[in-house]
Amino acid sequence: MEERTIYFLFTDTGTYLSKVINYVTKQSLNHVSLAFDPELQQVYSFGRKNPHNPFIGGFVKEDIRSNFLRNAACAIYAFNVTEKDVKLIKERIAEIELKKGNYKYNFIGLIGVLLQIEINRSNALFCSQFVATVLNDVEALKFKKPICFTTPADIRSHRGMQLVYTGTLGTYHSVIQEERNVQLLTVENTVPKQSFIFGLSQKVKNFVIR
Repeated sequence: MEERTIYFLFTDTGTYLSKVINYVTKQSLNHVSLAFDPELQQVYSFGRKNPHNPFIGGFVKEDIRSNFLRNAACAIYAFNVTEKDVKLIKERIAEIELKKGNYKYNFIGLIGVLLQIEINRSNALFCSQFVATVLNDVEALKFKKPICFTTPADIRSHRGMQLVYTGTLGTYHSVIQEERNVQLLTVENTVPKQSFIFGLSQKVKNFVIR
């Protein structure tokens, strides 16, 4: 079966709330989102619905080009799955999006993670809980912890994750745009073009932490 690549975006916006979470978890990049293309055109997660209000959250489609995110520190990882897996993940996301008005951000669940108390709330998720939920049927991405305890660090350290980029989202977007322009020129000149991922890895190599 043909392989597909999905992408995990880990970010740190530098807000007061993210600093508190970083301090408590002793980790950075404590927000995770999921996408299906390297350009991150559609990015799914649970987070702020209003960038200026951290207490109103739920299912969101994030715009990496927005003022709120473009200066955020980030790491982007790729993971190979099957075509069937991608279909299952998209179906789970679509189910949640269809009822997004009923969902809330699971602040209480974050306290449960901190205290290691299992708290399962109906229609309430935090970012890594959302990602683990939509990946629950993907055999290659089974986590050892219960979904309600899964953290961004657990996802980032899963076997098979491939680091693509680390830096700021604004710089990543610029690199992506430059790569797209190069591809357009290549097509116009009818010269065989390199694969997108290969070209991207060469252009961002100075930003990647090995």
